[in-house]
Amino acid sequence: MSTSTKTVLYVRLPCWKIYPGGVVYVADYIHKHRPDVHQEIMDMALIAPSLRKQALSDRVRQLRPDIVAFSWRNMQTFGPHPENDALDVVMNYDYSPSMFARAKAVKDAVAIIHDYVSSRVNNFRFMRTVRRLLPDAKIVVGGTAVSIFAKYIVEKCPNNSLVVVGEGEDAMLSTVNGSDEPIGDYYYKDTSGKVIRGCRQTQFDLPKLKAVDFKYIESIFPEFHKYLGDYIGVQTKRGCPYQCHFCLYNKIEGHRQRYRDPEEIAREVEILNKHYGAQKIWFTDAQFCSTLRSTKHVEKIMDELLARNTNIKWSGYLRLNHLTPAVAEKMLATGLCSIDLSFTGSQDVIDNLTLGYKLNQQMEAFKMFKQGGHTDQKVKLYIPLNAPGETRDTLLETIEKIEELYAMFGRDNVLPFIFFIGIQPGTPVETFLIKEGYLTKGYNPLTLNPFVIKKLLYNPLPLGRLIGRAYLEALAMSDGNAADEYIGRRVMDVLARELRSPANRDWGQRQKVRPQILLSEK
Repeated sequence: MSTSTKTVLYVRLPCWKIYPGGVVYVADYIHKHRPDVHQEIMDMALIAPSLRKQALSDRVRQLRPDIVAFSWRNMQTFGPHPENDALDVVMNYDYSPSMFARAKAVKDAVAIIHDYVSSRVNNFRFMRTVRRLLPDAKIVVGGTAVSIFAKYIVEKCPNNSLVVVGEGEDAMLSTVNGSDEPIGDYYYKDTSGKVIRGCRQTQFDLPKLKAVDFKYIESIFPEFHKYLGDYIGVQTKRGCPYQCHFCLYNKIEGHRQRYRDPEEIAREVEILNKHYGAQKIWFTDAQFCSTLRSTKHVEKIMDELLARNTNIKWSGYLRLNHLTPAVAEKMLATGLCSIDLSFTGSQDVIDNLTLGYKLNQQMEAFKMFKQGGHTDQKVKLYIPLNAPGETRDTLLETIEKIEELYAMFGRDNVLPFIFFIGIQPGTPVETFLIKEGYLTKGYNPLTLNPFVIKKLLYNPLPLGRLIGRAYLEALAMSDGNAADEYIGRRVMDVLARELRSPANRDWGQRQKVRPQILLSEK
């Protein structure tokens, strides 16, 4: 085995400004095992678009790295995110009564798709630039987008490129060590252009992931300081045992949950807080506090944070099946600033999407937070509106539960987030929708066809029209005033008015959702 690697350059490909936690963990892990290897991190999110290509070329010429590792966070940039608002565009195009608004939506959609296309094209151009300047260097590509679309990405990569699916630490270390067969899940495009598929035999031993050496990270990534005022990502575990029909985490990270040492997690947070002044922590797990064992793990983390007297505000995507009053109190005491979770007020929808929890458990957990000392922490409800199996009745059930939460926490503290299921390749919901004819068999999930793209944000008729018009009415009422009523609450208010109106009150017979409709179609 060759160990000739001397220099590695990590290039975080352009996205909105968000802490590059994955790259930091990988670089730190490599340093702990191969301190002789020189590493640098280049974050294109912090470089003006017009300067990125030249900046990359200059850095590569100066450093002459043996390995260039690209981190690709987002592929479907047409999806709603801080740099565009595809949801507004789709709603206006489909449901606005104004021809002017619909025409403007077409113009905005063209701009979003142009951004989508140019971003993807430019990312591959960056890789080709590296290959042109460094014909013999190994190119490694990883990140969230890659884990979902790896088999499509590898086709466009230069020869001698390793495309890593999921965890990157051991795959990167084996590559740095010169292994002919990297560890992990990957696609390798060899020097002749042939693609080889490698499958992971064992999961990464997560307890090996010690607290990040941020002093070292500073030395290879001085721009690290530019993120200290924002949320810093900290991971506590990997893997997810649940089978949610729209999610790929259980495939990317595996079904078995693996845990970091609570002391190492707390030490990482303490260093960020006390040495660097970071006050916002986002626990980046697929779901925080998700199983009985992980809830006990969370409690140990909370105990460690309390012992260290950290002064932070933290959150993460929560699952509350196994919450206890003691854990809820400790979460609030350590600085929980928002309760973020997927939410639907219908057990039928929960079961239909195989989310794996009981609604009454979730509502009881909310009460634990209220009784445990909740003050003004926001309750953020990510609602998969109009998911397969949604009916007017299930939608009204969700509204009723949200109104219970308004009464419990105060209306201003409850934020219903309006979003729709994004259809990802390889998920049960995709399989079901192909079988139902909603998607065409063999469709390209990275298509540039705007009508297919629009379908991937799942909001079909007949409820799609009701929800779309409610959204546009709420948007018109807010009139762009950030200080006005939160738009998600207004959307739910409009839906409540429409669903409870005399015209809809006796709407047909109560529609029954077919139990486990997606599971039965797998």
